[in-house]
Amino acid sequence: NGFYLPFKQDYTVEGFSATTYGGTGVTQHIGGVGFQPDLVWIKRRNSTDHHKLADSVRGVQKDLHSNLADGEYTNTDTLSAFNTDGFSVGNNSATGASGGSYVAWCWDMGGTTVTNTTGSISAQVRANSTYGQSIITYTASYSGQPSIGHGLSSAPEMIIFKSRSQSMDWHVYHKDLTDGNEGVIKLNTDAAQVINNNYLDHQDPTSSIIYLPEDGNGATNEEGHTNLAYCFHSVTGYSSIGSYTGNGSTTGTVVTTGFKPAFVLLKPSSAADHWNLYDTTRDPSNPVNALLFPNRTNAEGNGQDIEISDT
Repeated sequence: NGFYLPFKQDYTVEGFSATTYGGTGVTQHIGGVGFQPDLVWIKRRNSTDHHKLADSVRGVQKDLHSNLADGEYTNTDTLSAFNTDGFSVGNNSATGASGGSYVAWCWDMGGTTVTNTTGSISAQVRANSTYGQSIITYTASYSGQPSIGHGLSSAPEMIIFKSRSQSMDWHVYHKDLTDGNEGVIKLNTDAAQVINNNYLDHQDPTSSIIYLPEDGNGATNEEGHTNLAYCFHSVTGYSSIGSYTGNGSTTGTVVTTGFKPAFVLLKPSSAADHWNLYDTTRDPSNPVNALLFPNRTNAEGNGQDIEISDT
């Protein structure tokens, strides 16, 4: 079994965009995104290097890596600004080295970061309710029934959690994991789904809040630590979050999303295997030739068969 997260790229909307560029070894502006991004995920394509994730809520120079459990740290030579039509990068090997080839996946998470008090824990939230995606940062607390507001109009179907202030695996909640809110997959490992029966207090997210454990969990709510959550739910014609069962055939399983995806994130949930990330910006006709692994530093290469169509 596996689950997936595709997005559509369409410059008539402001939701998701992927762009490629070459590094110059000096600070440079990367344009053509179509909007000012709030979340930017960059990977060097032609060399082994860490994945780099930055967002406008934590701060543009606050680094996290999807392939590492490490906590957040400040880096001044990776990203330096989110701009009207893109972003600026420095000369770091992960984002702008001379001779480097890069891809950046960008999301518009809404116009303003606000203090959200819908849950029991006050959180900083930037939410794009039109496209079902938001960023949350918060400081953990055990008091009462801990919860945080996510700023969206529907319950998140996929949430990517990361402790910012300590080394801790990325925890991914997905609505179709077999053990529901107790099942988890870790973004920085190959591991199959495991049970972490207290990272969401045994409760699914609602249309307004995400429940957190009362007695603590390092991945989501360890007293005094700062945390991050990226939230997504499906939006017709833009994003589709779901799962499928493989058939072992050369023709493979057909997954219908309702649109031609520009970005596809896949992970086997019932077996230990790497995450797979494809996009149609790097290779519009055959994305299998442009495989990257979110949990590994590998350069871009050929992967397992996947065919992206209009539906």
